[in-house]
Amino acid sequence: MAKKSRKPAAAGRSTGSAVKLSPRDEKTLGDLVGLADRIVEDASKNRDPYLDIPARALSNVRYNKSKGFIEMGSNKNRRQLFNLSQAKSYMQTVLVAKGCKELLEQQKSLSIRGLYYMLKHKIDGTKEETFDSQDECDPVIEDLEVTLSSLREELRVYASNRGGLVGPITLIDDGDEIDCSRMGSGGYSIPSIVEPETIVFKKNEADFILHVEKDTVWRRFNEDKFWRKHNCILTHGGGQPSRGARRMLHRLHNELKLPIYCLLDNDPWGYYIYSVIKQGSINLAYESARMAIPNAKFLGLRSSDYVNCELNSSVQITLNDQDRKRANQIKSYPWFASKKAWQKEIDLMLSNGFKLEVESLISKDISYVTETYTPERLAAEDWLD
Repeated sequence: MAKKSRKPAAAGRSTGSAVKLSPRDEKTLGDLVGLADRIVEDASKNRDPYLDIPARALSNVRYNKSKGFIEMGSNKNRRQLFNLSQAKSYMQTVLVAKGCKELLEQQKSLSIRGLYYMLKHKIDGTKEETFDSQDECDPVIEDLEVTLSSLREELRVYASNRGGLVGPITLIDDGDEIDCSRMGSGGYSIPSIVEPETIVFKKNEADFILHVEKDTVWRRFNEDKFWRKHNCILTHGGGQPSRGARRMLHRLHNELKLPIYCLLDNDPWGYYIYSVIKQGSINLAYESARMAIPNAKFLGLRSSDYVNCELNSSVQITLNDQDRKRANQIKSYPWFASKKAWQKEIDLMLSNGFKLEVESLISKDISYVTETYTPERLAAEDWLD
């Protein structure tokens, strides 16, 4: 970490030449140096260096009804260097901060796996490793995020790409112009880092966004050119959407003013995915303002569709104990508990005793979901909010 007298620098280590930082990177680097300065100051005054890390727990999360998303509370956990039970986690936090500082200074990025290997080594004079496994490193990255109020991506750390996009929008990705209406059967792969410094929306002609849960359903919509017929952007998150996919949806919705409709499975996990997109996740409550989309609508699949769409019994998937437990948990979420339509929806699924995947609509016709189900839902404005 930097000494207190040192200013945030941008020296390219590999070439020795100066690297120009964006205003966002300058702020993040300044925050990291400020963190180091406080540690140095404590040590110079013979105080026990510590870090106060906001608690990432359900008990420290609250639902802000006026904003429509969940927020992190003010509770913090103190991590001290001279506390034997905390010394290693304290060291790991400082080590991750140091690694992120180096990435910012060099204007390079690493995967969370790559950062783990960058920082993993034996501690001098001991047989101990800085990290025994990546499972030890990942939570520390999140601790640093919440401590600095920064996205992981702002620390130049990313996860693997997960999610796809196709539709009438042109964007600039790291200097390259991408026409997302000409991306073939695979579409544009949503990257992990989608901040304005990397992704710029150049031209948009879409009227709305249809977000589907899985790649398999997305491929049906893409092959049938649903996005062209209905002038929309079609996205998927590969199941639980990655942070990059959620951040992309948030930017598309807020910057381009595009409504978002979610076509997800009729099961507790589909409901949870919608909850995360709409209100934010408990683990990332500190970033809800930059990820949650309170106006997102749940288009389907619905518990009543088994009867209304005249599906056959072969598509039923029996609810197990874990499904029922999860459904009741979701039903009690404050943002669902006060909505009669959602209470009725979840109660009907529990009463049915089975769940349904969007793919079950294929039993009607291969393109029933793209040519009948979804267009009719959109036309009737038949969704849950």
